[in-house]
Amino acid sequence: MIPVTEYDFDAIVVGSGITGGWAAKELTEKGLKVLVLERGRDLQHGTGYFGEHAPSWKLPFNGKPDRKTDAEQFEVQSKLYAFSNANTQFWNNDKENPYSMTEGKPFDWHRGGAVGGRSLMWGRQTYRWSEQDFLANAKDGHGSPWPVNYSDIAPWYSYVEKFIGVNGRKEGLPQLPDGEFQKPMEWFEIEKTIAKRLKRNTPELTLTNARTAILTENLPGRSACHYCGPCENGCSTGSYFSSQSSTLPAARATGNLTLKADSVVERLAYDANTGKISKVHVIDAKTGKRSAYSARVFFLCASTVGTTQLLMNSSSEAFPNGLANSSGVLGNYLMDHFLGIGAAGIFSENTGSYYYGNRPTGLYIPRFRNVAKQDDDANFVRGYGFQTALMSGNWMESYNNKGFGADLKMQLSSIPPTWTFYAAGFGECLPQKRNRVYLSKTKKDRFGIPQVVFDFTWGDNEKAMARDLKTQGERIMKAAGAAYSMPFGDTETLSVPGSGIHEMGTARMGDDPAQAVLNKHNQAHDVANLFVTDGSFMASSSCVNPSLTYMAFTARACDYAVQQMRAGKI
Repeated sequence: MIPVTEYDFDAIVVGSGITGGWAAKELTEKGLKVLVLERGRDLQHGTGYFGEHAPSWKLPFNGKPDRKTDAEQFEVQSKLYAFSNANTQFWNNDKENPYSMTEGKPFDWHRGGAVGGRSLMWGRQTYRWSEQDFLANAKDGHGSPWPVNYSDIAPWYSYVEKFIGVNGRKEGLPQLPDGEFQKPMEWFEIEKTIAKRLKRNTPELTLTNARTAILTENLPGRSACHYCGPCENGCSTGSYFSSQSSTLPAARATGNLTLKADSVVERLAYDANTGKISKVHVIDAKTGKRSAYSARVFFLCASTVGTTQLLMNSSSEAFPNGLANSSGVLGNYLMDHFLGIGAAGIFSENTGSYYYGNRPTGLYIPRFRNVAKQDDDANFVRGYGFQTALMSGNWMESYNNKGFGADLKMQLSSIPPTWTFYAAGFGECLPQKRNRVYLSKTKKDRFGIPQVVFDFTWGDNEKAMARDLKTQGERIMKAAGAAYSMPFGDTETLSVPGSGIHEMGTARMGDDPAQAVLNKHNQAHDVANLFVTDGSFMASSSCVNPSLTYMAFTARACDYAVQQMRAGKI
């Protein structure tokens, strides 16, 4: 039993996104009274998704961007593929909640603006890390060694996968461990044709289903995907995993959850006498009213940058450079994945075959470079994977052709159909101390909180990897039998940092308190009742999407925290 105390809550969770929802679920189900503080607006699952099934003619500007509003209020968010005027209620308003873009270096910080955070519009790609990923830092000397290995996290991967629902196909690859999968989504005939050719011509590659947190089989309270269209506009059937559809309802069902939206956590108060955090100071985003809440344990799940900003703004006499930062590494070793580089191919086969509806994912080519050992022809370490997309060519691509009436219609309808198959890479970023986030000394937001500044540049390893990725992408298209192939992407400047939406690092875990903010349980070395389980705990970045790893570590950390509380150690 956890003893009754004078605290307002047993636990306080900051953030309600991917990890905040999991922390809320795990802690409430273990009997704790939990307060979740979300800086974004309140949003109801289902009824808050007003653009979910809205046809373009029912949306402002026929579904096209409102350029004036986007430029004024969503300068950064509107750059993202998932942003539209069908889902603006999900996003951070950049005018109201800015970060410093005139200091430091360019970095696109994409943020949610509602309960559920970015779990409402994430890409849902769900991959396990491999043993190779956890050993990479120790092996090649970049960054600090991970304090855990794959066997420590594997049971928690399984635990999370069974709850969220992941569709995929088992391949038996050591660099991409198999998980607990629902039945995979069906392939298009042209994808099957491409797969046969790749198996014959490039046997070192594997083309498989993208492992996606979208149901193909019903789960309690959630229905299998019905292939309706753009997932980023919300999913009232809960077919894709989000905090709103899954973890927050589970937490509410316990009767132990209190969730407060529009609650901006300004800072954490550290009690030097106890060596613990005593309370959080909160600002009401609507009224500006200030309040404070106490708890025995605190989980920060406010996103990598949000959590780092909060820790830095919680400095004290004991921690002048940021809470729990005796190591001095807080804010450093920021990472993201570079993207937007690869190749596309044109195919004329199987044009009369289309699967069904709008399949909400593509296929995946797992890492194949530097796997068993360092490849002799690779002038970079680590690796990358390809995510694919398929588009069918039709008359709409020629809508600017000259003509009128029946003659134009006949001309357009006679255009031979084709498929365009895209393979776009996600490349691993090495942990570098120079890549960092810090607080501005001159700019504050509307609540008086210092804005964050980014200082991030891609390194030589990322650029060398990008060049190889582009070359391999074109090789893949030729091996697949493309009638015409086109490499794409800038291999010198790469993508704008942050645009991968996989920012991580800045409060890394490690065994050495002098080199890491957190221990192997996501617990702060310096502050026993502080846990950080969003992307800031990551010591390296792998090349796969990180959300499943965030969720697994969160569930594991909650289990450990409750054990410590029951033992009277927190």
